[in-house]
Amino acid sequence: MMTLLQDSAVTRRHFLQDCRIGLGGMALAGLLNDHVSAGAAASPMSPRAAHFPARAKNVIFLFMAGGPSQLELFDDKPLLREYDGQTPPASFTDGRRFAFLKPDAKLLGSVRRFQKYGDCGMTLSELLPHHQRIVDDVCWLQGVTTDVFNHGPAKMFMNSGFQAPGRPSLGAWATYGLGSESSNLPGFVVLQSGPRGPRAGNTLWSSGFLPTSFQGVPLRGQGDPILDLANPNGITSQAQRGFIDTVSELNDLRYQSVQDPEILTRIHAYETAFRMQSSAPELIRLQDETEETLSLYGAQPGGASFANNCLLARRLVERGVRFVQLYHTDWDHHGGKGADLETSLESICREVDQAASALVLDLKRRGLLDETLVIWGGEFGRTPMGETRGTLGRDHHVDAFTMWMAGGGTRPGMIHGMTDEMGFGVVDGKIHVHDLHATILQLLGFHHERLTFRYQGRDFRLTDVHGHVVREILA
Repeated sequence: MMTLLQDSAVTRRHFLQDCRIGLGGMALAGLLNDHVSAGAAASPMSPRAAHFPARAKNVIFLFMAGGPSQLELFDDKPLLREYDGQTPPASFTDGRRFAFLKPDAKLLGSVRRFQKYGDCGMTLSELLPHHQRIVDDVCWLQGVTTDVFNHGPAKMFMNSGFQAPGRPSLGAWATYGLGSESSNLPGFVVLQSGPRGPRAGNTLWSSGFLPTSFQGVPLRGQGDPILDLANPNGITSQAQRGFIDTVSELNDLRYQSVQDPEILTRIHAYETAFRMQSSAPELIRLQDETEETLSLYGAQPGGASFANNCLLARRLVERGVRFVQLYHTDWDHHGGKGADLETSLESICREVDQAASALVLDLKRRGLLDETLVIWGGEFGRTPMGETRGTLGRDHHVDAFTMWMAGGGTRPGMIHGMTDEMGFGVVDGKIHVHDLHATILQLLGFHHERLTFRYQGRDFRLTDVHGHVVREILA
């Protein structure tokens, strides 16, 4: 009899963990805004504290897929123009890796006009006139290096710290560590523009071995943000709500039994999709913006463009989305039709220059730049030697290229790093991709060596066994 009484006793644990109408159930229901049945487990995207107070709450990564030429945009090399057409000495090229260059490749000086701007004296080419407005708001990283010179692997390396599929992306690590402050939209959103998708595709926003709750969710900039998001004809919102509640209760019973985090992903996916039926159409309604704001970005409601996506990125972080990544193709200028350093480069610069600058200016005037980290850059840079495929181009270059960061605790108006007189390598202020990742995590409030996930018997992290925080660029 005593055993029966003990087995049936109502304990504190019963109320906090098991009871479907107990304190634990009510608290979890509150986390989900009372839309999920009271017994359901907490959302994997619930906001969480970092290791220390963060400087950045949100990240917007403007990814220039293909590798922008720093030598045509940011890094003026008069000596390269002086020696244009000559073969570089072996001492410049020995030990360096190139993707397509022939041994007799000649130096190529840029024909672009450069000028210094702002109090910081940053050098910009004529191809980026709108960037002149943000030179003193941006931290310029002129000594970035990477390890991988082919597009797909290099994009994976820049996004996940590893050149092969299977590792979590930067956005996945951010949402794994912090969750999201948006209950109506995904915590990690991907927006795409340009003539095609980026090489390596959805591996770039994968959650890898992390629970799939943390993978990026691609949204379309026009039409339905996500295909098949609307209810079928004849299905009311009330019927949909009842279906999701029932499925969530069944999934939660299974989760309580096996503790598989993918079940939480399934519960969260149903709930987020239901809420997005109303929040996503409102998100992409750019006509709600003022004419002045649309003009600032060069955005056109109803269209699909990098400018529209930059404006959507601002609207997403306003709504609590943790990580937004924009991919814009195609920056791969080897020379040849549609890939030259003349008209093709001019065209793609026009597509991104105004909107990228407007994003920084708009965030600043709304008081959001201090807590939003904006990153601009591609997977690598371009070589000091040229390629000739009917028109001029440059090969992939991993030893020196330029990126920029703004807001989120970075030092505005700082020029960090310097390359040699020809642009072959970094002579001061080198920042490897692993260092970049460590610094981004630092700004988000994490010690990069402590944000880990145990998988196949070892603790993995974004920076693997590498990386150091570039403290010089922190405000």
